[in-house]
Amino acid sequence: MSRAHSPRRRLSRRSFIHRLTFLGGGVVLLGPACKRSEEQAKAQPADPGPLGTTAGGQPLRTFSTFEYAVVVAATERILPRDEDPGAVDADVPVYIDRILQTPSLERIREDFLSGLAALERRSHSMFEKGFAALTPAQQDELLTVFKDSPVRSGEAHFFELLTVMTMEGFLGDPSYGGNKGKVGWRLMGFDAVGTVAMAPPEGYDGPKCLKECGVHK
Repeated sequence: MSRAHSPRRRLSRRSFIHRLTFLGGGVVLLGPACKRSEEQAKAQPADPGPLGTTAGGQPLRTFSTFEYAVVVAATERILPRDEDPGAVDADVPVYIDRILQTPSLERIREDFLSGLAALERRSHSMFEKGFAALTPAQQDELLTVFKDSPVRSGEAHFFELLTVMTMEGFLGDPSYGGNKGKVGWRLMGFDAVGTVAMAPPEGYDGPKCLKECGVHK
């Protein structure tokens, strides 16, 4: 969400993202999510209704045009553009739309779509307009309500999915649809061809860091 433009805050942002990187595209979410999904009985996927297109005309695979606008607005509040690129610059919404078509993420897809609907309902309840039409401050206020919801509630689960998928789309392999122009890699010190210019600390435990950051409970 909103970030100050001071060097100290900028360093904090880099430090936070650094703790979530070096996990590879999809590792943060897909490992635990796949296991949970495999434990569920297989069901026929629900009809998503008419799908839409991105602002650039790319066909969507998971979201309607309306749902995609909410995803765009929400991810941009998780990683807004300032002196560095934001979620939309990195095509994070495109990544989420693509990755939710992974068969083993069927349950995650259902949870995410349910969360989007809940976010939109709460937006109309609190502000009498849709989430994408809110001011950034109002969007932050509403997302904070979801973030601070009771553990294991649907709202808290959706905020967790939104946060983790945003980070994945920003830092993952561009072949998954996000990290456009390798902007996430460049921010973290990767060179132009994507080779590592810095290494994680010895004994770095990515999943443990996620728990410490409060992303995975």
